[in-house]
Amino acid sequence: MTTGHYHALVWIDHREAKIFHFNESESERELIRSQHPNQHLHHKANERGSGHAPVDKDFLARVAAALATAGAVLITGPGSAKTELAEHIKTKVPMLAPRISGVEALDHPTDGALVNLGRKFFRADDRMHAQRP
Repeated sequence: MTTGHYHALVWIDHREAKIFHFNESESERELIRSQHPNQHLHHKANERGSGHAPVDKDFLARVAAALATAGAVLITGPGSAKTELAEHIKTKVPMLAPRISGVEALDHPTDGALVNLGRKFFRADDRMHAQRP
């Protein structure tokens, strides 16, 4: 997606990522789905392993690529995928890492609520940091 919007919010879980590039009056949405969306593992007593699905590195790489044009990024989501994305960006896309403004836990809001949250977050965040060209 080519966009002229400075801010981006990503809501991510292990199945999909919703990416919103936005400004005060407009927003664009992009949806990226994991190639392994139905992979569920559950930990059972007396069995080896954590019961967690392995990280889908290709999925995280595609999400990071979709965020490449953003000047400031807020990463949200309900589980561990948000921190996995942030760590992937820090290790695999270090040029994008300084643009991560925050990583926050967030359940399953509507698309409109996500954009409103992003606008509110960046109104405050922009006062704390100079915007990068």
